Amino acid sequence: MSVDLVKGQKVELRKQDGGSLKRVVVGLGWDQAEKPAKRVLSLNAPHAIDCDASAIVCTNGRLARKDDVVYFGNLSHISGAIIHMGDNLTGEGEGDDEQIAVELDKLPADCDKIVFVVNIYMASKRKQHFGMIKNAFIRIFDADTNQELCIYNLSENYDGLTAMVFGELYRHNGVWKFNAIGQGTRDDDIHTLADKFK
Repeated sequence: MSVDLVKGQKVELRKQDGGSLKRVVVGLGWDQAEKPAKRVLSLNAPHAIDCDASAIVCTNGRLARKDDVVYFGNLSHISGAIIHMGDNLTGEGEGDDEQIAVELDKLPADCDKIVFVVNIYMASKRKQHFGMIKNAFIRIFDADTNQELCIYNLSENYDGLTAMVFGELYRHNGVWKFNAIGQGTRDDDIHTLADKFK
């Protein structure tokens, strides 16, 4: 059964039969609270909110190299163990809006943490923020069985915040765990957000 997490909760990730996980998929989703009005001829028509999910791969708890950020501009980690499944520009549709696949047994031995973040593309220019987003969540499922392991629904008020640290996968005593974080920031792009983990 999937674990419904609350902010700050940590859970050990294991297969349903108790075995070790090899491959997981991290799914992130969100909906725009209000759809922008359609103004066919206006150059000032409001934009759909484009949220971008990314994974920040840490060594000894810190981001060591810029190539360790997996996002829409770098869809695969240098190890091949982390793959971003593609960019969703609008958040339309049911279920996960973006997915990041992680092969846990292929990660470099010194990789001890993967932080999953979402930022709003061109948030400042478009005057958009997470207060305009609803139904945001992060979930993890076993890629081999499609069994959902845990889900964290973000329910706080994030008005004025343009990026979000959703949660982190981390290795502790050889076991992978997940920590539900749900911390908003005012970073305008993935690069300034990733700098916080250096």
